[in-house]
Amino acid sequence: MAQLTAGINRDDAFALLEQHNKEEFHIEHALALEGTMRYFAHEFDPENEEFWSIVGLLHDLDWEEFPQLEVHSRTAEPWLREAGGTDELVHAIQSHNFAAEGCPEPELFMEKVLFAVDELTGLVGAAVLMRPSKSVMDLPLKSLKKKFKDKRFAAGCSRDVISRGAELCGWSLDELMERTIAAMQSFAPDRDTFQPQE
Repeated sequence: MAQLTAGINRDDAFALLEQHNKEEFHIEHALALEGTMRYFAHEFDPENEEFWSIVGLLHDLDWEEFPQLEVHSRTAEPWLREAGGTDELVHAIQSHNFAAEGCPEPELFMEKVLFAVDELTGLVGAAVLMRPSKSVMDLPLKSLKKKFKDKRFAAGCSRDVISRGAELCGWSLDELMERTIAAMQSFAPDRDTFQPQE
């Protein structure tokens, strides 16, 4: 695959994220996407692992200040450009909100994965909070599927977007869910010490 360049390193990307995001939830979501995208890059595009992870970290850069879907991702462009962000970085970030006017559709596999896992990581995170262990390490696929089918649970996580994302990646919904659980387990803080509760 072609080499992709973000134009900004990880430390500067995180500083930019903190400049425009003050709420802990938004920072945690950005970190979850960073880790998830890095996991998928390691499997599918290892030479661009850093690019994938920075895209994940900055994908919702403008959401806290501009949470309107019709402008989300576009309002981040000048901030990204000023920080040295490349055309590739801007395109990748804007593509996850391609329903908005002026945002491009996902083209690269990386962009399709970003679209697919953005909402799903939120659903996984919400499902984890309901578990006695509060850990993704013992989250079974069947439990996540049950939460997915319950439209009242984590209602803000679009099931349509998640399903569309699976299609874009060429995966079944089950495969997307399994892969995303595994991705989030790969950077879970308790992955090395986890002991399921009796």
